[in-house]
Amino acid sequence: MNAVSDSDISISDYEETEAGVSRSKAKGKGKATDKRKKDKAKRKPKDQAYTWEANFTRSWETVQEDEGGSLQGVMNDWMTRGRRKRLLEPQNAIRRTIIRHMVLLIDLSSSMMDRDMRPTRFAVTLQYAREFVLEWFDQNPLGQMAVVGMRAGVGERICDMSGNPQDVLKSISDRHKLEPTGEPSLQNSIEMARNSMNHLPTHSSREILIIFGSLTTCDPGNIHDTLDECVKHRVRISIVALAAEMKICRDLCDKTGGQFGVAMNEGHFKDLLFDLVPPPAQRALARSSGAGAGSGSSTNPAADLMMMGFPTRLPDTSPPSLCACHSELKSKGFLCPRCLSKICDVPTDCDICGLMIVSSPHLARSYHHLFPVKPYAPVASFDNIATSASCHACSRPFPTTPSQNVADGMSAIGRYRCPDCNTDFCSDCDVFVHDVIHCCPGCGK
Repeated sequence: MNAVSDSDISISDYEETEAGVSRSKAKGKGKATDKRKKDKAKRKPKDQAYTWEANFTRSWETVQEDEGGSLQGVMNDWMTRGRRKRLLEPQNAIRRTIIRHMVLLIDLSSSMMDRDMRPTRFAVTLQYAREFVLEWFDQNPLGQMAVVGMRAGVGERICDMSGNPQDVLKSISDRHKLEPTGEPSLQNSIEMARNSMNHLPTHSSREILIIFGSLTTCDPGNIHDTLDECVKHRVRISIVALAAEMKICRDLCDKTGGQFGVAMNEGHFKDLLFDLVPPPAQRALARSSGAGAGSGSSTNPAADLMMMGFPTRLPDTSPPSLCACHSELKSKGFLCPRCLSKICDVPTDCDICGLMIVSSPHLARSYHHLFPVKPYAPVASFDNIATSASCHACSRPFPTTPSQNVADGMSAIGRYRCPDCNTDFCSDCDVFVHDVIHCCPGCGK
């Protein structure tokens, strides 16, 4: 590429002397080099059309070694800071809806092929959607989820309402069937999701989560009429936008009580999704004055008592029989306690008698949202430490030297104390207690 072609030298240059020819070639080479540099400078902004190429940062320059020349301490501090961010939120015992029904709307329009998120918005969305489904079912064992795609101006049903996370993951695992095309339609997709939840009882939540990457929507009618219907039927809409904020998206979230956010990068996108994993706070509905004396202060009478059934689990060696949900021959399954019909998975609603069927472990695990474990307080200095030199849960010894760079809400000596039993835990056990077991090992609360 650095060789000089004959076209860079004029014909008159050959009539000069040998020295003149050399000077002419050098002059022509300099002009050609300057021209290529100018052309390269002009093409440079065009080559960096994608946002992820322009936002290149030298992250390795922010890493500082400790006194021993190791990076392990710095990496542990970063991981601890990210894990405790969610634990620092207020853990108040409020009334929440533990029986949730959610419809996940995924934008499958052509705008999802943009490369501002690596490698594309579509690939990142599918990856985070799988992680969200697993975490959502882990934290909400009594919930059910359906998936709807938005492409070619219509809403496409991808997965029906199911309480089995494997069914939902299987429906979004084949990306060739979900290839983005056309324009999205918010109205058609929301109407499809709302109609699929009209039969649900009032004690369960009706939620719609939209991952929206387009700046346009192709609607057949007035979308504000759809918004009024969602408010009337108490459907909560939350939107995670990948492009920019739109007025209609903000109105859909504000008027229905949902959350709205615009993802700035991949990490922020994941944070916005996982903020919707905990159950939402239940909105109080005033009881009518004619309901009885002394009942004016009571709220939401439909959730006072509800009927549930605990099924009988069939062993794998039982003779095959047809299930009521899929009409397939299966050996294992559950029996409805009311009509004795066979179902595949729980939690679900019986297709024969309509009874809500749950298992007792799922019901017990759902209570941690109503009575969460109190946040552990970080121990600031060695003056306030207890007699134990190791973690109360895992018996790992605490560090003996304080950390230099400590963020807000973190302990410089790696100790976090329960406010009830005053026992100290390490950062890993702190996260494990609040995220997995939901019970303090020291006091049992």
